[in-house]
Amino acid sequence: MHDLVKRIAKRFIFFSIEIHFKRNKRINEDRFSYQSKYFSFDSIKNKSLILDVGGGHYPFPYATILSDKFNEVTKHRTEELIRDERPFLNFDVQYIPFKDKSIDFLYCSHVLEHVDDPKKACREIQRVAKSGYIETPNFMKDVLFGWVRGMHKWHTIFKNGTLYFFEFTDRELDGLRSSAWSKLIFSPIEKPLQKAFYDNQDVFNTMFIWNNRFDVKVIRNKQENNSKSRKS
Repeated sequence: MHDLVKRIAKRFIFFSIEIHFKRNKRINEDRFSYQSKYFSFDSIKNKSLILDVGGGHYPFPYATILSDKFNEVTKHRTEELIRDERPFLNFDVQYIPFKDKSIDFLYCSHVLEHVDDPKKACREIQRVAKSGYIETPNFMKDVLFGWVRGMHKWHTIFKNGTLYFFEFTDRELDGLRSSAWSKLIFSPIEKPLQKAFYDNQDVFNTMFIWNNRFDVKVIRNKQENNSKSRKS
């Protein structure tokens, strides 16, 4: 009887881990699954030109054209590029090869935190598109995971129609200086904080839909830059 109980308990634990792992894997591999919780994309389904800029491993399901800067795995995208039957282009978001207002909807998710010139990238986005969706990880998410150095240049806030870009300080680039948060969130064994994280992606990311235009402000580290120039 004791052995039977142990076998049942063991199967239950493995089953729970498998279900939890599949849930986390699905959320990580399909950004649209959480984005559609906060925004309705139904109105764009029938639009003629929907451009996904930098879709990489997570192509936007409603896009009619896919694009990415890189074909290969890089430090900015550690997962394989996904391509299908849709047209695909290589370009940098700072130089989008489309005519003014020729794109009905432009989807740009987890790209702008990497760019050298966010103002230029946002000008290009608004030049070619009539509307769109933008998402970047926010400060809290980047600091908790501690994966910023060598990858992300900016953290963002969207407030009252303005997208603010803040340059990371040297200290902020290191985040928690610990892998504790990452190990907890990506653990195959269920933890209470995992649900809190996956069910609240709007708290861990800057996410918004824009129409016609949005404003942009870039805040650089003047104090750091000044101190460096004084030392030199």
